[in-house]
Amino acid sequence: MASGNHIFQALQTKAIHAGEKPDLATRASSPSIVMSSSFVTDAETPFSAENLQDQTTFFYTREGNPTVQQLEQKLAALEDAEACVAFSSGMAAISALMFHMLKPGDHMVMSDVAYVGAAELMKGLIPSLNIQVTRVNTTDLEAVQAAILPHTKLVHIETPCNPIVRLSDIQAIAEITHAAGAKLSVDSTFATPVATQPIKLGADFVIHSLSKYLCGHGDAIGGAVLGASDEMLAMRHLLIHLGGALSPFNAWLIMRGITTLPIRMKAHEDNALKVARFLEAQPQVKQVTYPGLATHPQHELAKRQMSNFSGMIAFQTKNPSAVAQAFSEHLQIVHYAVSLGHQRSLIYYISTQEMLETSFTFNQLQADNYRSFAGDGVFRLSVGLEDVEDICKDLERSITKA
Repeated sequence: MASGNHIFQALQTKAIHAGEKPDLATRASSPSIVMSSSFVTDAETPFSAENLQDQTTFFYTREGNPTVQQLEQKLAALEDAEACVAFSSGMAAISALMFHMLKPGDHMVMSDVAYVGAAELMKGLIPSLNIQVTRVNTTDLEAVQAAILPHTKLVHIETPCNPIVRLSDIQAIAEITHAAGAKLSVDSTFATPVATQPIKLGADFVIHSLSKYLCGHGDAIGGAVLGASDEMLAMRHLLIHLGGALSPFNAWLIMRGITTLPIRMKAHEDNALKVARFLEAQPQVKQVTYPGLATHPQHELAKRQMSNFSGMIAFQTKNPSAVAQAFSEHLQIVHYAVSLGHQRSLIYYISTQEMLETSFTFNQLQADNYRSFAGDGVFRLSVGLEDVEDICKDLERSITKA
């Protein structure tokens, strides 16, 4: 299992060195990619994954792999977690955590706004297993408290949340959750460990889509869950049986991306703040939501909880359908595409009506709160590492054609 105990203290040093060491056979400075599916083993090695304990040797890559293990150790160091299990995607990580924590008859509380894959999982499959799901606006601590039931096992939040960049108070929700004997999971994909380390704020589990900022280059998909060592041993059993193993090559790409994560996040933040201010000045733009702006309704929480405001902006425009069409046809630097956290800027329009029909289930109060951030639809902009003047010129040139 990956351990979060490292001699490295500074985040940038952890990003580069944690989990890595020179190859003993070749003395290569960079980590190797171990693409073998099987490993030569001792006669005493148990065949069944049921006998898997702390991983000191390797048997089969679905159970563990040296390159994947290095990535897990690096992530654990960055999040100050005891251990980490990496998966083939962020959704594989989320699904495994749900199956680990929830059994028929259990109850969970979930943020009413979350990544659509997670929202749809909790809307369909999880309730079909006789697991009760209550969705609440997790910015409202009284609503979180009221949603807790005697059989609540898990509270799941996402901060900042996708796609409206709304925040939740991790420390306060952790206190509510633990007082009820439940556990708290935090999807911290938008924030990254550079901005927020949820375990230090009381979370039991941290989830990342490694495909986003941690990889940083839009060329590998992966996911991870971090937490206590005993919990992660159970998660590894689920990984083995559900089959969501991360490719060693993708692990290597993600690990290479992480080495520049702190300096990339500083650049993403610098660019995003400038782009957010630029958008606020555009006559076609009705509202801009970015944690680094004083106009964000939770800016004080952002300053308290985040060391970096990340690169995600949500904004509303007049005549959004025409603007979306103009962006898709005329943007030359910013890509009109889904995903986020890449070195290149990405933008995509997310219709509120579509979200209400497919992913989210709101009562009227929740719908009103969502619309206060998104209106009839929101443009989710992942600000990349291009020259910020080029980003702004590209957006301005395209939006004027709507």
